[in-house]
Amino acid sequence: MSSPQPQVLSVNVGRPMVQRIPRGRPTGIGKQPVEVISVSDPGPKRVEDGAGVSGVCGDHVGDGRHHGGSDQAVYAFAREELDAWERELGKELPPGMFGENLTTAGLDVDAAEVGDRWQVGTAVLEVRGPRVPCGTFAERMGERGWVTRFAAHGRSGAYLRVVQPGEIRPGDPITVTLSGSGLDLPTLLRTLLRRP
Repeated sequence: MSSPQPQVLSVNVGRPMVQRIPRGRPTGIGKQPVEVISVSDPGPKRVEDGAGVSGVCGDHVGDGRHHGGSDQAVYAFAREELDAWERELGKELPPGMFGENLTTAGLDVDAAEVGDRWQVGTAVLEVRGPRVPCGTFAERMGERGWVTRFAAHGRSGAYLRVVQPGEIRPGDPITVTLSGSGLDLPTLLRTLLRRP
């Protein structure tokens, strides 16, 4: 019996919203599902008109010093991981809750290696690294010790670079071309956080 084709379950865009952290600066972490997203390379990480730059058209990046730019153009997280966190936390986690632009199904996002390429919709994306949790994410979740807990879990989802611009919709299949780099996301996350 073959595995189902990995696919995009939801595409999500964040509009500016204010929460307690970061103080006084709108964040785009509160992503909501939309019908389609257009993705393109936003160029280097920077601040324009008080916000960062995203690879997803219309997606707000509140902190341009630490988020956005080419290597964090699109963020993907697996529905299966959201489901596991739902069971652990005892609350519903809709698509976009973790700030992801792509909620995937049937794809072990955290088994990805840096350099893997995903053909999805009319776009080509390349895995660049793991998501490192921050205070804004912790505030969104409202869970005590969230940054430490999420980091210790080690399955953070993937930041992606846009190799070929295009459009992505729910239901689009994801075709993965492996890079063979050997640098998987959990290992890189532990390195970034200086954990054994």
